[in-house]
Amino acid sequence: MSLNIQNLKPWMMPVAMIVGAVFHNHIAMFQPVVPYFIFTMLLIAFCKVEPREFRVTRLSWWLLSVQLGGATLVYLALIGAGADLAQAAFICVLCPTATAAPVVTGMLGGNVARLATYSIVSNIAAAISAPAFFALIGTHAEMSFMEGVLAIAAKVAPLILLPLLLAFGMSFWLPGVHRRIAGYQSVSFYLWSVSLIVAVGGSVSYVMGADPERVPEIIAIALIALLMCLVQFIAGRKIGRACGDKIAGAQGLGQKNTILAIWMALTYLNPISSVGPAAYIVWQNTINSIQLYMAARNKQSAAKGR
Repeated sequence: MSLNIQNLKPWMMPVAMIVGAVFHNHIAMFQPVVPYFIFTMLLIAFCKVEPREFRVTRLSWWLLSVQLGGATLVYLALIGAGADLAQAAFICVLCPTATAAPVVTGMLGGNVARLATYSIVSNIAAAISAPAFFALIGTHAEMSFMEGVLAIAAKVAPLILLPLLLAFGMSFWLPGVHRRIAGYQSVSFYLWSVSLIVAVGGSVSYVMGADPERVPEIIAIALIALLMCLVQFIAGRKIGRACGDKIAGAQGLGQKNTILAIWMALTYLNPISSVGPAAYIVWQNTINSIQLYMAARNKQSAAKGR
């Protein structure tokens, strides 16, 4: 009997939390493989988009302005409450769109090509802006600003930009390979599953080793992640409605590549800030589950009304 990926996916988040909590002492050794998994997942996702479909619209520019400008604003607004809280909120907004967002958008009836385009724009923006942001607010005080930017760019930019260049290059020079990779979307699920266990396990490991006095701060970070999640889904929906696709807008801004966010937080920010994107996984999956349930119910109601 073959495994149904859609049936497995809702269980992966709690499984990752359990495995991460139980085996947190052994999770750290697997952290170095996460960037390779992210690279592969992005390559597979980008191969779904043909270069001729890549059209940056008004929706992309508006969502991008919120991603970059919003990240800056929430950091400045919360820095007075503590650097850890501000960094957690910041990474929840700066983080690019999830590779699975176009899939969910299609299931909800949105424009898949439009969101796939924004997913690429969002990732490019993160690759270009993250090094400067992390050099300013991250844990690189021992370096000059430019040294920090270059050191971080050397790790972040190839991780995000190379899969895009490879995907577009193969579409021109190796179209058969491009189509074959595009057909292996299910592989992304298994890579995502392992990456989720390692990434969330790293955050759980940090939380379990934290001073009990920091528990209120950890709770506050999880709650600020909920606020960032709600605000981004709502703002994206409003922007999308104004640009002709409220579903693509909501998913583009609200559904995040949390695996990448956790990795970046653990690597370049205060480790406790990774609790933010780890909690964001729970919040965005809850919202997506509700949306998919409502969409299925509305579809059934429409079918009965015929």
